[in-house]
Amino acid sequence: MENNNLNVLDEVNKGATMGMDAIKFIEEKNHDAKLEEALKVEYGKYKHISERVNNLYSEYTTVKKPHETSQMNKMMTWYGVQMRTITDDTPSKLSELLMQGTNMGIIEGRRLLNNNTRIKEDVKNILTDFVEMQEDSIETLKKFL
Repeated sequence: MENNNLNVLDEVNKGATMGMDAIKFIEEKNHDAKLEEALKVEYGKYKHISERVNNLYSEYTTVKKPHETSQMNKMMTWYGVQMRTITDDTPSKLSELLMQGTNMGIIEGRRLLNNNTRIKEDVKNILTDFVEMQEDSIETLKKFL
């Protein structure tokens, strides 16, 4: 079970760091003050989840650190944002891109919750909070469509 706890924490941290990366790439394209403020709030939520994972991780291992987004995934995310916003960098398009990534995170998070019913409560709480935070993010981003 220890391994499942670490795996879940790794996946949550990868999702949180990927969310922070995507927001940074979207911020570079954004020209809307309201969306900028929303992005700052969302970035802070992802950062808080990542900090919670990092604080808890040492209870399960001292051998390694939580997984983060690989350089290849960062490059692919950046490239995807660049390509999809060449002709349209409106708040609607930018929020749509973030929503697509967030929906993938929600699906993965729900899958982790359903397939790891025996993880420890503190790990489950972070995972649940992460999924709920992403679901709230979708509601925030819908306002910019």
